[in-house]
Amino acid sequence: MREQLVQLEEQALSELEAAGDLKSLEQFRIKYLGKKGLLTGFMKKLGTLPPQERPEAGRLANSVKQRLTALFQEKRERLATQEESGERFVIDVTLPGRRPLRGHLHPLTQTLLGVCRIFKNMGFQVAKGPDVELDYYNFEALNIPKDHPARDMQDTFYISDNVVLRTHTSPIQIRVMERRRPPVAIIAPGKVYRRDSDVSHTPMFHQVEGLLVDRDVSFSDLKGTLISFVHQMFGPDTGVRFRPSFFPFTEPSAEVDIRCVICDGKGCRTCSQTGWLEILGAGMVDPEVFGFVDYDPEEFSGFAFGMGIERIAMLKFGIDDIQLFYKNDMRFLRQF
Repeated sequence: MREQLVQLEEQALSELEAAGDLKSLEQFRIKYLGKKGLLTGFMKKLGTLPPQERPEAGRLANSVKQRLTALFQEKRERLATQEESGERFVIDVTLPGRRPLRGHLHPLTQTLLGVCRIFKNMGFQVAKGPDVELDYYNFEALNIPKDHPARDMQDTFYISDNVVLRTHTSPIQIRVMERRRPPVAIIAPGKVYRRDSDVSHTPMFHQVEGLLVDRDVSFSDLKGTLISFVHQMFGPDTGVRFRPSFFPFTEPSAEVDIRCVICDGKGCRTCSQTGWLEILGAGMVDPEVFGFVDYDPEEFSGFAFGMGIERIAMLKFGIDDIQLFYKNDMRFLRQF
């Protein structure tokens, strides 16, 4: 047993001397001084010795452990000081430089900034509001009372009876109109939340909603604004059509489609063989909404619209699975 301990000490001293950095020194500590190290394992074997040999073997083992521990701590302090002062690192100035990797904006951020840039160039201002919203602003002030069937169109995350995670950025429009008299021309970009998840939906996604209120605003102004947006986003030859629809806070309302960017309107799986793809909803602001913000509907009129940024990005880049935006797969992100 004594001979084994002497051999173990000689081996440990040799490896301690060879340790040239803190990483290898830590490996030495684990191997010899750790809870499952060789020296600890050796000391556990002392109980198998005859009783008369145990005291001497125990003193010898403790002596070896103390000596190795002291030498280990001394070398660790020395190496740490050397690394901090840079003594061990030599820079070869003849080596070629290493170009740092360059990052870039996420495709959703690229799309969001592109949409905002187009509307800002038309004279719209960017407005922001809270993600955690009062039921009043998210629903009631938008002409959606508690018993309104339109609430079933949006699977809402409720924090309490009167507090929700906003299901759209339309509450920002109400907040802005409460503080400002017409003319008002804003876009409201931001995250929104709904209880939905599949290849074309996620529980959190991004929207940009717009509002313009002034005297003598007509549906023709709405059509001209959105057609201009489509042509700037998808190209000047992109076909646009408006279909009658329903939204509680606009009347009349419309869905806006573009000619399929995948098959150029010929019909494919993406557009369900129709040749058209829905991209946003819009309409003239319902006079009932003006009543919540003290606007006179006889004096002012306006239009509103809203679009999902993920939807726009999927069409612009030809992506068929919305969840790719959130998986952080570098093979996907490097394409943009």
